[in-house]
Amino acid sequence: MFGKQRKETKTYGIIGMGRFGSSLTRELAKSGAEIIVLDRDEDKIRKARELTENAMVTNTLDKDVLRDTGIQNCDVVIVCIGSHMESSILTTLNLVAMGIPEVIAKATSPEHGEILKRLGAKVVYPEQDMAVRLANCLETSQVIDFIKLSEKVNISKLAVPKKLVGHTILEMNFRAKFGLNIIAIENNNEVIEYVRPEYMFREDDILIVSGSSESLIKLAEWEGR
Repeated sequence: MFGKQRKETKTYGIIGMGRFGSSLTRELAKSGAEIIVLDRDEDKIRKARELTENAMVTNTLDKDVLRDTGIQNCDVVIVCIGSHMESSILTTLNLVAMGIPEVIAKATSPEHGEILKRLGAKVVYPEQDMAVRLANCLETSQVIDFIKLSEKVNISKLAVPKKLVGHTILEMNFRAKFGLNIIAIENNNEVIEYVRPEYMFREDDILIVSGSSESLIKLAEWEGR
């Protein structure tokens, strides 16, 4: 648990371990940041403990419970509660009242966001931002076709990024790096349905991949660097 001593790096509190909160925790953990994570779901907290030792189950989020966790000593606290607007608002109110330097709250609608903003929080709209990023990705990248199968899985057909040409799938660590599975590769009317790890990307390759919108964006942003 964080104390009140002077910290050399920023410390973060994350409340709510849904998709947004979990992704945020993973990315902050990669950067080596100190993190406190709170959620009422024991399974989610068990997974979070792989990333930070300061992961706690909290059934309520009143001021006393929040203080007991030490979250008031964080530099930034992000409220990632989306499905329960009342809980999101009350938690944000408590955090702002506790004097935390920066409180960021996830909003699910403009009305929700306006309330959070008036309470003194910075507001983010993850779903809206993701939609914008995906739209930009589809417009500016080499994506030829895009089929949304579910909230988490898409099938995309795209021209091979030039940065991949001359490298093997294994060498680029494709699946681990981007979170995309290569279903098949087309080249000069030839379709390779079983793509081996040692396959070397060629200039005219068309990749057919499956994965989340986040993964497709990750590849597009890597391509554009």
